Amino acid sequence: MPADYYAPTGGHPPQTQLLTDRAIFTEAYAVIPKGTMRDIVTSSLPFWEGTRLWVLSRPLSGFAETFSQYIMEVAPGGGSNRPDTDHGAEGVLFVVQGMARLTLSGAPHDLTPGGYAYLPPGSGWTLHNPGGETLRFHWIRKAYQQVEGLDAPGPIVANERDIAPTVMPGTNGAWATTRFVDPADLRHDMHVTIVTFQPGGVIPFLETHVMEHGLYVLEGKAVYRLNNDWVEVEAGDYMWLRAFCPQACYAGGPGPFRYLLYKDVNRHMALRSAGAPAAPAAFRAVAE
Repeated sequence: MPADYYAPTGGHPPQTQLLTDRAIFTEAYAVIPKGTMRDIVTSSLPFWEGTRLWVLSRPLSGFAETFSQYIMEVAPGGGSNRPDTDHGAEGVLFVVQGMARLTLSGAPHDLTPGGYAYLPPGSGWTLHNPGGETLRFHWIRKAYQQVEGLDAPGPIVANERDIAPTVMPGTNGAWATTRFVDPADLRHDMHVTIVTFQPGGVIPFLETHVMEHGLYVLEGKAVYRLNNDWVEVEAGDYMWLRAFCPQACYAGGPGPFRYLLYKDVNRHMALRSAGAPAAPAAFRAVAE
């Protein structure tokens, strides 16, 4: 596995730079190139010290519907004892630079690059940067969808370097997925994985499916098919794909093309808006 993952460092372009870039925002997909992640578009969060972040996606009508994704940047000594004020939110952390000291249910864990943590809703966790270099990590958040009869999943702490990728059938190793969660575990309503294509590897058909995606390119470059368009992407770029957006890719080389992938899974499709009345008792009694 690579020693480094791409992460933004901010800064500001000179006045001589051309405005033309690869940023795209459509009803079906968005591409947020690495060059847009500058100092003037960072945000801050309550109860986080020495920290700024880039918001890559957020729930927004016609855009991301199921999740938010941040790139967090924490200075040495920074962090939070109260990182998430939404007790119904679950989260995934993935470290790309530096070291995070995650304390989860009282137990400390040091996450280095490639480090992954799944944080169930209501987790008592803290996170700090105990090292001498800047910590950068992805934080993906989702409102957990509880199902009667299924317990919420427990926490997971891992590193991708310790997990053997699952090779897609018939690809001779050209396409593989590193999974941190058992796909058969229906307690989970989201998956965050790492997808790897070797140079020349492809998605050989237009995937068109209900899962919404967030894709952050960790390494390499490719040409990605998004709806009706072919778009060049490289390390540091972010893509959001709406449900049913046709998608495929061709890895351009010279090295592997790798991205961090989010998708929503394992739940019924909502048939009414939040707050809408449930079925009358008589109908529920017939169903039961």
